[in-house]
Amino acid sequence: MNSGEHRYIWEAGDWPNWRYDLATLAGQLAEASRSQGLLLGRLADVGVALRDQASLFALTEDVVKTSEIEGEILNVASVRSSIARRLGVDIGAVAPVDRHVEGVVDMVLDATSRAASPLSVERLYGWHAALFPTGFSGISKLAVGQWRSDADGPMQVVSGPVGRRKVHFEAPPAETLPDQMHQFLAWANGDSGEPALIKAGLAHLWFVTVHPFDDGNGRIARAIGDLFLARADGSAQRFYSLSAQIQRERTDYYDALERTQKGTLDVTRWLAWFLGALARSLNSAHGILDAVLNKARFWQHWAGTPLNERQVKVLNRALDGLEGKLTSSKWASLAKCSPDTALRDITQLLDLGVLNRAPGGGRSTAYELVRR
Repeated sequence: MNSGEHRYIWEAGDWPNWRYDLATLAGQLAEASRSQGLLLGRLADVGVALRDQASLFALTEDVVKTSEIEGEILNVASVRSSIARRLGVDIGAVAPVDRHVEGVVDMVLDATSRAASPLSVERLYGWHAALFPTGFSGISKLAVGQWRSDADGPMQVVSGPVGRRKVHFEAPPAETLPDQMHQFLAWANGDSGEPALIKAGLAHLWFVTVHPFDDGNGRIARAIGDLFLARADGSAQRFYSLSAQIQRERTDYYDALERTQKGTLDVTRWLAWFLGALARSLNSAHGILDAVLNKARFWQHWAGTPLNERQVKVLNRALDGLEGKLTSSKWASLAKCSPDTALRDITQLLDLGVLNRAPGGGRSTAYELVRR
């Protein structure tokens, strides 16, 4: 059956018999595998504490960005605190964490730290319930921890204002979901013969095409992809974030999905996009590792210098990548202190040589870390 005989890929007569040209993908597979090896090789040369810090950074980015793809902004400090507590990583002062942040963290950590465990209906229901602890998405009540019912009509992915909605995709009917998901889970848990990275790309695509829940399908699809990537890495620790790369390429991601879901069961083009994004996320992870190593060197250098809790807290935030410039007003906000106290903290660090005044003028002086 060709794409002209059906609207969506799941309507094809031989669904879900995926096809792809392995020879076409061989170069990208080799590049992604090489990038995996380089990253894991670098990590093998650092201590356990630094590996934990790198994993904390990558997991925080994964949780924040998988939500951001769906237009939901999570508090980075809360996410980092939640993950650090679970990993047993000391990050000093912790930020308050709400139930929603905890739920997304629960799902991502279960997918990656228990990657070897089988996927099951109950496990997916648990992830869905964790994403929606109140039973609502915004003001809409959801059927939490169960497949969708289509009571309000077919599941569609739409965009645009009311009255001028564009339908990008329509998922399989709700009555087919038990069979659809039984088939998916049997494949996911079996030895289907695909290269591990190919299976990760297919799992992501297959789940998001079935779209079995009222909401949260994209986040769960990316968690499933992470589960298979963790299996491919042979490690429960994560050191790169595919979700962060997808967020950077969000438009291309949705275009690739829509094109594939309206095409044939030859998904070579989707897998090429997936492997390319994976390779780019692995390359970006070297920057994460550099940041972790720079942070460790910074604190080794200043280990003997007496600093107060506020200074340690704000310097750590700056080392982790602060949005915007570090000014005295931002210092006061981060440290929860008065402007006068912030200025005294900064002046002391200037005298010690920990901070410099940033070049350039402006309405307020900005400061930067002295790199050594």
